[in-house]
Amino acid sequence: MGKDAHVAATFADGPDEGRLQYEAPKLLFRGAIRRVFQGGALRGVRAEGGDLVLADGARFTLGEKQAAAWAHAIANPKGRLDKIGVKPGMRVAVLGVADATLVDELTARGAAPVNDLSGLDLLFHAADSAAELARISELVPALAESGALWIVSRKGKAATVKDIEVMAAARAVGLVDNKVVGFSDTLTALRFVRRKA
Repeated sequence: MGKDAHVAATFADGPDEGRLQYEAPKLLFRGAIRRVFQGGALRGVRAEGGDLVLADGARFTLGEKQAAAWAHAIANPKGRLDKIGVKPGMRVAVLGVADATLVDELTARGAAPVNDLSGLDLLFHAADSAAELARISELVPALAESGALWIVSRKGKAATVKDIEVMAAARAVGLVDNKVVGFSDTLTALRFVRRKA
């Protein structure tokens, strides 16, 4: 998940107040004027006292500890495998996810992509139709006790299933959602785990 705070801000064109949100790779300010910062605008970001300061001099008052944490997060964005929680030695399976680099990234991280659908720490399942959502019930037994099922689907205008449909299908088989990740430019992923008794 990203960062979110209500802040006082100072820009070249004057002060403002509003919501500051960071979800890599974008920093978004919603005040009197909506402003988006990314790429070069975030290079050289730093904490100065209690302010987060951008290259163009824009300042956001967060407090000393939070400004430092935001600056670090922006300067060192997590990759998707970090956000997903992939660790070396994990048993993982990928079913139908249209992502050319995912398996290579998992292998490079030291996770073990397998074809045997049992005892999985992570299972990535592409679901862009009602039929693919219906398959969730048969995938749950493949998870280890503390395993997670990531439902990966198209996002934006290309989406053919809504998040609420994905959540309803998973909850119907006893799973609970606990994280969402921007999986790629075109895909989003929701994580589900077994409900704790």
